[in-house]
Amino acid sequence: MSTQLEPSFIEEIKSLILQSRENAVRTVDHLRVILYWNIGKRIFEEEQGGKDRADYGNYIIKSLAVTLQPEFGTGFSIRQLERYRQFYRAFPIASALRTQFSWTHYKLLLSLDSQDKIYYYQREAARNNWTARQLERQINSHLYERLLASSDKQSVLAAASQENVNLTPSDIIKDPMVLEFLGLKQDANYYEKDLESGLITHLQEFLLELGNGFSFVARQKRIHLDGDDFFIDLVFYNRLLQCFVLIELLRSKVTHQDLGQLQMYVNYYDRFEKQSFENPTVGILLCASKNEAMVKVTLPENSSIIASKYKLYMPSETQLLEQLRSGLDAANKEEN
Repeated sequence: MSTQLEPSFIEEIKSLILQSRENAVRTVDHLRVILYWNIGKRIFEEEQGGKDRADYGNYIIKSLAVTLQPEFGTGFSIRQLERYRQFYRAFPIASALRTQFSWTHYKLLLSLDSQDKIYYYQREAARNNWTARQLERQINSHLYERLLASSDKQSVLAAASQENVNLTPSDIIKDPMVLEFLGLKQDANYYEKDLESGLITHLQEFLLELGNGFSFVARQKRIHLDGDDFFIDLVFYNRLLQCFVLIELLRSKVTHQDLGQLQMYVNYYDRFEKQSFENPTVGILLCASKNEAMVKVTLPENSSIIASKYKLYMPSETQLLEQLRSGLDAANKEEN
């Protein structure tokens, strides 16, 4: 008499196999990271021992490459050996190496041009469990510089190390947001519904762009007010801010009517959805463009409404520096 195995039992066994494979890959990759760190350490120590020769470090690496590369492959070329030395110097304590980071993670971190950036991205990647691909996207979208443009340097680093416990919406919500993963062209014909559908389709990437602590709640959330129905484009919750976050999408330039409508939605959530232990609801108007002066005049000071522009492409370094300079100039004018 034959019996059929329960599907749940089979799935459990499959899950165990896949988990074991994943753990094995992680273990091997971490061992590789440790190997490269130790090679870098020995190169650096040998280099220091021959400090009477200015070019001794280069001599060591070239000689090692000639000896090792024919036997062990391109992982021991001059360029790679130099990277291992750089790896040790950037991360001199072996116990501080992250077990969840692959060598690709560390190569991305080593490509950064300052210790502050390395520190920031390392902490964020570990805290958010970013894959190497996600870390690469955040670096390429200049997350550090964009946050720096809207806050001072110490605040950015404090937020990365979770020292800043009194977070405000502006500490977490980016302006602008980069939505290049949607594949939409800046001058193409599309509507708010296309933008919304794209964000839902690429929800993981959008959550990554939104920042820390966001989780998806609802799409086209219906609210009923005395016979009239209204629909909120997207509803999220942020565990760090401990509040609901409502997002309205706008293909065109933001107007004061758009801000007023979003304020109504925020008021509704504060009065009928928010629990007593939660913080006031935040509203984000994700728009193609905005008049900063109009937004400031329309909204009261310390408003929970934020108008954030979106970009459909990665900004270049030149564009980013221009934005940063413009932001600093504007801040200086306000102080004067």
